Amino acid sequence: MTLEMSELVGALASVASVSSFAPQAWKVIRTRETSSLSSAMYGLTVAGCSLWLAYGIMLEQWPLIVTNGICLALAAFILLMKLLPPSRRKAVAEAIDPNFPGG
Repeated sequence: MTLEMSELVGALASVASVSSFAPQAWKVIRTRETSSLSSAMYGLTVAGCSLWLAYGIMLEQWPLIVTNGICLALAAFILLMKLLPPSRRKAVAEAIDPNFPGG
């Protein structure tokens, strides 16, 4: 079975979009540090992902729904970690990665 070029481009775009948030989310978990992150940028990203997700739902387009659902979850996690007080941020990070040295 061969993929249409548009399906291949869409699949690559999905992988790139989802993958772009994973390193930042993991860095926040590992370092417990968010001071260099922009709340406004992640707020806009969460809004954009939410709107793309809604658009995908309206069109019943599963590639848009899945990709933007995952992107929304990751971006919202990063924003939440940014907005949490340091002690709560540390507790969340420790629940996800309890083996962090000095955690």
